[in-house]
Amino acid sequence: MSVNSPVSPARPYYVPVANEKQVFKAACRQGLSVVLKGPTGCGKTRFVEAMAYDLKRPLVTVACHDDLTTADLVGRFLLRGGETEWVDGPLTRAVREGAICYLDEVVEARQDTTVVLHPLADHRRQLPIERLGVTLDAAPGFCLVVSYNPGYQSVLKDLKDSTRQRMVAIEFGFPAPDVEEKILATEAAIDHERAAELVRLGQAIRRLETGGLREVASTRVLIAAGRLIAEGLTPRDAARAAIAGPLTDDSAVTRGLVEMIDAYVDDQSSLDD
Repeated sequence: MSVNSPVSPARPYYVPVANEKQVFKAACRQGLSVVLKGPTGCGKTRFVEAMAYDLKRPLVTVACHDDLTTADLVGRFLLRGGETEWVDGPLTRAVREGAICYLDEVVEARQDTTVVLHPLADHRRQLPIERLGVTLDAAPGFCLVVSYNPGYQSVLKDLKDSTRQRMVAIEFGFPAPDVEEKILATEAAIDHERAAELVRLGQAIRRLETGGLREVASTRVLIAAGRLIAEGLTPRDAARAAIAGPLTDDSAVTRGLVEMIDAYVDDQSSLDD
């Protein structure tokens, strides 16, 4: 459910798109919470990892889901060796350690669970732990960060106004073509011509208007295709496996994506020469 990451020895690769770095660092220095809004696979998680490195803060990541309870975040009593022992949850650990706590896709969690964030997200910067009868003040350096995809969640799964108004918002989108090409070439270790070809395919898929696509082609799936190419798969096979397959289960839409791949992706090795 949660991942604790100490400060990485090397900075995670992230290419800024606008002023998101400046906004995030200013918010953290001021003790403000941050909400990252943007489509799946556009780099929100990598951005948080890079910011944790820059700020020299450990990172605690929680992948939110609809079974996530307050106890999962805050902690619970467990029976160990015949004795009852309190065990901190990831949110409590981050509060105590002054870490960055990143709740990925926060609206997937139940709203009664996310209410626990309110006293942390505003000027109080406190975490009440009812089971212990204590209230923790966030250690210096603590920063609460949440993310979600406004275009994916339904009206029933949205961030409460009372939660979002406690946070500084940073909007994310897919990078400009030249930036995305640079990301693909670096992350997938492929040449820039091949990366540019995948970016053009991704842009074409993002322009499609069809109900059969679960999501548009993200930077993440383009990188996956590039990595398969780096492993020796033909570019078209790589694109079918990493892009067309994950985006839809609709056979008609799949055929359309395969036709687009054949039109935009060249299997000839001349691109690599």
